[in-house]
Amino acid sequence: MEAFRAAAEAHDGDAMEALLADDVVFTSPVAFTPYPGKAITAAILRGVMRVFEDFRYTRTISSADGRDHALVFETTVDGKQIEGCDFVHVDDDGLVDALTVMVRPMSGAQALAGAMAAQFDRIQAEAAAASSAG
Repeated sequence: MEAFRAAAEAHDGDAMEALLADDVVFTSPVAFTPYPGKAITAAILRGVMRVFEDFRYTRTISSADGRDHALVFETTVDGKQIEGCDFVHVDDDGLVDALTVMVRPMSGAQALAGAMAAQFDRIQAEAAAASSAG
């Protein structure tokens, strides 16, 4: 989990993508339907890195078997301070196969939703390009 944390804190999209399982499922704090697949998840994470300001993890909580992790973070989006948590599950190969994000407060979630909506055409294009290349 340290590799994922380090990649996120460094805004290293390629390193984050390398740690994702092909069948990863991303569950957004602002969308009802989860996003399945490495291409869309990597594109979403790149979009998040474009809108998060001053992103930092403040704490990591891990299960005894090392498969489940809660990475608590703080960031700012469009002037709104956000506290959040990435819930991460890793598969037998140590790759992230489930990533669920939750954020608070509501004003921060709304700012995040707006910022990500503005990114979504680019996110979809990046995911489509990655899917057709891979």
